[in-house]
Amino acid sequence: MTGITKAKEEALRQKMKAFLVREEDIEEKFIRSGGKGGQNVNKVSTCVYLKHRPTGLEVKCQRERSQALNRFLARRLLVNKIEAMILGRRSEEQRRREKIRRQKRKRSKRAKEKMLADKKKQSEKKRLRASVGADE
Repeated sequence: MTGITKAKEEALRQKMKAFLVREEDIEEKFIRSGGKGGQNVNKVSTCVYLKHRPTGLEVKCQRERSQALNRFLARRLLVNKIEAMILGRRSEEQRRREKIRRQKRKRSKRAKEKMLADKKKQSEKKRLRASVGADE
């Protein structure tokens, strides 16, 4: 595989072995990608679709222009999904989504008032500093 170090390849193989993911259980399809990548993406089927038959989990990867790299990344995504399912913990992706959701969530009225009061206090401090520096 191109662009992938032997260490990363070996780590993926070990992880697949640890979670009993065999190559025979993976159904692999190649789909023509869309979007950025120019003529290469439009002509070559660089998008990789994987389905793990025993669990029914599906993964689609078209992050890179190279099919070989997408195959590796898709397998890594699939193993991570299986790991999250087996260990019953939230995946990294899920945590990232939840964090963004919390960041975008509307603040309560009290929290907003407190934040604005702190901002006002800070701006007042800066305003006072500026007037002292202007006298010199």
